[in-house]
Amino acid sequence: MGNALALGLAALLLMAAAPPGRVLLVTPGPHAAERAQEALIDAKPGDTVRFAAGTFAFQTGLSLDVPGVTVEGAGEGKTILDFSGQEGAGEGLLVTSSRVLVRNLTVRDTKGDGIKSKGSDRVTFQDLRVEWTGGPKPTNGAYGVYPVSSTNVLIERVTVRGASDAGIYVGQSRNIVVRDSLAEFNVAGIEIENSMHADVFGNTVRHNTGGILVFDLPNLPVMGGHSTRVFNNRVIDNDTPNFAPPGNIVASVPVGTGIMVMANRNVHVFGNEVAGNASAAFMVIAYAQPFESEGYNPLPRDVVVRGNRVGRNGFAPAFPGGREIAAAVGGTLPPGLWDGVDRYVTAGRELGEPVHVHFLDVPALTLGLGVAGAPPETASPAPKPAPPAPPPAEPAPVVLPADQPGLGR
Repeated sequence: MGNALALGLAALLLMAAAPPGRVLLVTPGPHAAERAQEALIDAKPGDTVRFAAGTFAFQTGLSLDVPGVTVEGAGEGKTILDFSGQEGAGEGLLVTSSRVLVRNLTVRDTKGDGIKSKGSDRVTFQDLRVEWTGGPKPTNGAYGVYPVSSTNVLIERVTVRGASDAGIYVGQSRNIVVRDSLAEFNVAGIEIENSMHADVFGNTVRHNTGGILVFDLPNLPVMGGHSTRVFNNRVIDNDTPNFAPPGNIVASVPVGTGIMVMANRNVHVFGNEVAGNASAAFMVIAYAQPFESEGYNPLPRDVVVRGNRVGRNGFAPAFPGGREIAAAVGGTLPPGLWDGVDRYVTAGRELGEPVHVHFLDVPALTLGLGVAGAPPETASPAPKPAPPAPPPAEPAPVVLPADQPGLGR
């Protein structure tokens, strides 16, 4: 026993005495783009690839596939990775490894997505800015910060402006925290899609087409999104006209949408400030397009809206038939809006189930559409009754691993 203890202590001392990872410094100037990619290739676990202050011009995207690496700049707005001369439509930075921290820099004017991770575990995006400086345009990249097929995702103190799909987007992922960030002048501010166990809180989401979206879509490798908490955010004045390229699912998001839940399960929306959104404060809808994905459920289930601070919303609804519906109920829609869909058609069969949407302390309206994809002129608006079942329990808070890069910084 004594020998084993001594050996264990010796191992701990060796680990404590191990030298820290290297810092691979990249400075502006001739051939900086080549030197940056070389540093990302040469990095070893524990190393830091550090961009000095200044502007770096890139014609191609950067990629990292080494685990345990930090990529950092001298600060948001001090280190600028400029992709305005990028050839092709790739990402600015693509991460395909785990235990990665990206922080303290600005990514500007990518042709494709700003910063993307794919298949990563314990990936953190912190103190970043991703922007398209020409303003909202359909030719802007789709996503600003874009983790997909990843686990243990932390997005913190990130600013995104101008994405033609979603500023902050997390797709087909699990165990997610998005906090203390700013999304503005995007089509969607923040989107959680086909993902499980997400906490979205402390963010400001303003001047987008739609504020915060929680979706589940068919025809993707991961479906069945559930257990998202959207709380303590400011979702205000989302008034940018929709500039998504035709065919994108977010191209159908009405301008002036505050928080929208589509086809997702066990979503709890509480403690948010929601005001100045012309179409609706809270919109809960089914996926309305035809689909062939076996096992996909297009209905929203177990959605709870409670305890929010709600200002003026619903004063100029932009969805089809919205103005007529608003006129029929006095000119302004109530804060809660449910499409009333509890049936859908798949493989030539009509299926249905009770849809429990709990607007606990705000007036709400059902459009009474019945079947997914029903034309808006068939709506029969009516006050939404309370579901017969009690609200589901709130999902447990997301807990990231203790060794999540950047946690607690």
